[in-house]
Amino acid sequence: MDDKKFDPKKLQKLNNPERLLDIPPEKIWSHLNLNLAELSTFIDIGAGTGFFSIPFVKYIENGKIYACDISEVMISWMTSNICPKYPNIIPLKMEEDTIDLQDDSADLVYMINLHHELDSPVQMLEEAYRLLKRKGKVFIVDWRKEEMPQGPPKEIRCKPENVQDQLLKAGFEDVNIYNEMQKHFLVVGEKG
Repeated sequence: MDDKKFDPKKLQKLNNPERLLDIPPEKIWSHLNLNLAELSTFIDIGAGTGFFSIPFVKYIENGKIYACDISEVMISWMTSNICPKYPNIIPLKMEEDTIDLQDDSADLVYMINLHHELDSPVQMLEEAYRLLKRKGKVFIVDWRKEEMPQGPPKEIRCKPENVQDQLLKAGFEDVNIYNEMQKHFLVVGEKG
């Protein structure tokens, strides 16, 4: 297994409720400026157990969230444990840099604690761009590049400025960095 990738055998760590304190969905949502009435589809890339798909369901009650992951273990876990309670969360097996969904199909694409694992971040961001509708938003949350007891090793973490540059290279506009979280940064961009 690639040293940068999360080990699916540790999937229960992904369901720790303290993660919602470290990465509050309401704080992220406050920076997205999306019209709730117009939303129908979100894509959670690197969804793991779907832990962060669940809090975003309330923003898209009549729509769907595609919870995408490269791990069959995670897809199977979500199918058994998330789908019965949240039928509008749809687990979807993805490849390293591709997701089998139509162009211009999503209002929001997001990645939480995934960016540092990507071998080809710009390629994945170009895929996010392809999937988004015009004026759709992308957000990336990842670990600050600092020493701390939680999270991946500092040397594989990324700086928010690098993520911002990669988003711009992938075609996104109005890319902003927010450093309000103690352990993580947030970068938000828009498809023009």
